Amino acid sequence: MNAIDIRVVSEPFDPWALQADLVGDAAAGALAAFVGLMRDFNVERRVTAMTLEHYPGMTESALREIAEAAAERFGLQMVRVVHRVGRILPTQPIVLVAVTAAHRGEAFRGCEYLMDYLKTRAPFWKKEATDQGEHWVEARHSDAAAAARWD
Repeated sequence: MNAIDIRVVSEPFDPWALQADLVGDAAAGALAAFVGLMRDFNVERRVTAMTLEHYPGMTESALREIAEAAAERFGLQMVRVVHRVGRILPTQPIVLVAVTAAHRGEAFRGCEYLMDYLKTRAPFWKKEATDQGEHWVEARHSDAAAAARWD
């Protein structure tokens, strides 16, 4: 494995530019990426904004542990995780997970593993602003089930 790049940012980011410099390692035969976008609905409610909170230091450490586990398990060469915090508006990117590997299967699985564990083990808290007021978002059972399949 060559590199792990973890970033927690408060400003909007360009997920496409953040993938460009992952290309160039001649040993990498695949780059897989996932970009999570802020949508304007959740559980049949209109969402106008979301605020993501975290504990600085703890969050980056947890993301690094997840990335290191994925890199080791799937033979990933590069791992980049960029996650927004603060106020996020619909259509803005929330998260980028991008990986390179020798083969596409490892890259796809590594990217999916990272997202499944990020959703369940990274210390982020979401508050949605909706047409019915603000509320904290609870963890979904479907996210826990997705992560459990890797155990």
